[in-house]
Amino acid sequence: MEPDELRAAAARIRLLVLDVDGVLTDGSLLYDTEGRESKSFHVRDGYGLQQAMAAGVMVAVISGRRSPAAAARLAELRVPHVFLGRNDKREVLDQLLAELGVPASHAACVGDDVTDLGIMAVAGLGITVADAHPDVVRAADWVTQAGGGRGAVREICDLLVSSRQTA
Repeated sequence: MEPDELRAAAARIRLLVLDVDGVLTDGSLLYDTEGRESKSFHVRDGYGLQQAMAAGVMVAVISGRRSPAAAARLAELRVPHVFLGRNDKREVLDQLLAELGVPASHAACVGDDVTDLGIMAVAGLGITVADAHPDVVRAADWVTQAGGGRGAVREICDLLVSSRQTA
């Protein structure tokens, strides 16, 4: 997608939908000796999400994995629409779009692996991170410069916020 086309598409986005593992995190799964999971989140991604929500972009997370660490971080950021442990991401997205009254063309979906292709395909803007699976990179409308868990979400939020200001 050309830069002007990308900015025009970003200006229409009302809903940002994110995956967790590989997008909000680097995809690593860390377990302590008790089997408790921990994750690492980039602080700039959190600030970007807060800025996007303050600018009027609705934010949702749809992940195939249940994760107390992700639930805690998303609650801390006050992300209003969180769906963890949901394997049929397309079904969740369709229900959320209907509930919010947002057409799919006004949604941006961010994923990093083939399980995200279904929601990226119906979104007005399908986005992936720099270190995503090659099939997802080929399918994406835009690929961030940063990798998952390394500021990619901030990059996306900055684009959405700046596009809204110039639209």
